Amino acid sequence: MSKVEFYNGTTLLSTDTAAPYAYTWTGVVAGSYNITAKAYDNGGLSTTSGLVPITVTNGGTNGAPTVTLTGPTTGSGYTAPATVNLTATAADADGTVTKVDFYNGTTLLGTDTTSPYAYTWSNVAAGSYSLTAKATDNSGNSTTSNAAAITVTTGGQTDGHVDNPYTGARGYVNADWATKARADGGAAIAGASTGVWIDRIAAINGTSSARGIRAHLDDALAQKNAGTGPLTIQFVVYNLPNRDCSALASNGELKISENGLERYKTEYIDPIATILGDPKYSSLRIVTIIEIDSLPNLVTNTNLAACAEAKSSGAYVQGVQYALNKLHAISNVYTYIDAGHHGWLGWDSNFGPSADLFASTVRGTTAGFASVDGFITNTANYSALVEPYFTINTTVNGQSVRQSKWVDWNYYVDEQSYAQAFRNKLVSLGFNSNLGMLIDTSRNGWGGANRPAGASTSTDVNTFVNQSRVDRRIHAGNWCNQSGAGIGERPRATPAPGIDAYVWIKPPGESDGASQVIPNDEGKGFDRMCDPTYTGNDRNGNNPTGALPNSPIAGQWFSAQFRELVANAYPAL
Repeated sequence: MSKVEFYNGTTLLSTDTAAPYAYTWTGVVAGSYNITAKAYDNGGLSTTSGLVPITVTNGGTNGAPTVTLTGPTTGSGYTAPATVNLTATAADADGTVTKVDFYNGTTLLGTDTTSPYAYTWSNVAAGSYSLTAKATDNSGNSTTSNAAAITVTTGGQTDGHVDNPYTGARGYVNADWATKARADGGAAIAGASTGVWIDRIAAINGTSSARGIRAHLDDALAQKNAGTGPLTIQFVVYNLPNRDCSALASNGELKISENGLERYKTEYIDPIATILGDPKYSSLRIVTIIEIDSLPNLVTNTNLAACAEAKSSGAYVQGVQYALNKLHAISNVYTYIDAGHHGWLGWDSNFGPSADLFASTVRGTTAGFASVDGFITNTANYSALVEPYFTINTTVNGQSVRQSKWVDWNYYVDEQSYAQAFRNKLVSLGFNSNLGMLIDTSRNGWGGANRPAGASTSTDVNTFVNQSRVDRRIHAGNWCNQSGAGIGERPRATPAPGIDAYVWIKPPGESDGASQVIPNDEGKGFDRMCDPTYTGNDRNGNNPTGALPNSPIAGQWFSAQFRELVANAYPAL
């Protein structure tokens, strides 16, 4: 015998040339192996032994699995009878996970044996609960996750979605706005509910000057729990690429030509939807105002390059559709699309095509018409809610008020009649019959000494309209920091047929735009419509702008304007 070789499969491990023939194989990792020995004589002939299969396992104590309860998170709140979705991740480094048990305290709720591990706990009564997940491996070892404390409260809605989110609900009071309002003489309205504007990506998590979405939602939860019944909080979703394409004061940070639509989806809408969809906030009624001054621009202002690009690229339509798909999927979120105002879309050449565009856009969403709860008009604008001293059917010395320079052949003279008519048009195109309208009444009160006390006695149609109208703007196309404006009707639910609520989406006192060039990092430019010295353009009949002087950039506090709004409030404070 000349030698013996030792093999694992076809791999030579070692050779021994002297009896007794042996080899010690060290450092063998866990696994299965096939061992053989091959003997050679001095003539070169060889014989291989029979195969010996062996298994090597990890030595020492078997390790326990790992487990994390991924949902719900500590602090989550629900309304009874609640549905709580428990989810967990689990792994085992030296074996397999055989099951994950879900517990409330020491009470077993349910078990899942396959990943992803989940359990739906239904009809949960009011109370406080401590939830854990316990993973067990194939050796019987187990690990329990950290506990998540949740609260289920009584009251509120049990179906997650109601027809009108304002009915029977209190409104969220933004403490930041309320503090500024009180400091500038607005104590009487500091308790009003106002919209929270998410006007750039940084606003989602908050900046040095403004709190983020979660901070407001946490405050809303605290306000809800401090009272009784449901609570409604309002957010303005406002960051489309080429945003507000017909104005400069509120131009945004995203550009269509710079991958703006994709950024809008992934960096803006997706994180907003993630936060609003947190089960912690499921007991709140969350109203979202979808992209003001967007879709109507595709009807009326495509002569402008930025609007033409928004139309040809499909960015506005696709962006709104994406936002609706993401937000409608959250049961306690309500979506209201901006529908301009009567001084913009009240002519039949704008009214019908805008309604058609809204309908075709919404048809392209996952849920179709069901993805929209309603529309809002007069957002951040000044159009009078109701003209009390004349209607569109009024005639003066045989002439219709439509022939006056102020009305200019428009089919509407005020916002409420426009909103109700627009709703009827939308329903005729397929929108749900319970479609609701909102009207922003934050700054359309037009009270004070200049408010007419009655109809004019003039027989000249222009004089009659100008002396009778409560909207004291120079032109209905003027929209920036209007001189003489006042606080309007206070927020309230179901004030008129087809109207879900009067709301204050634009917080009174926040500027519409700067009256001069002010460098900033918010993407907000200078629009001459905010300059009181500007003599106008074709969109305001080449009239003066009526804007107040010394205004800051859009969204910043404008103390002088707020004090004037308070002084001119109607109804008076």
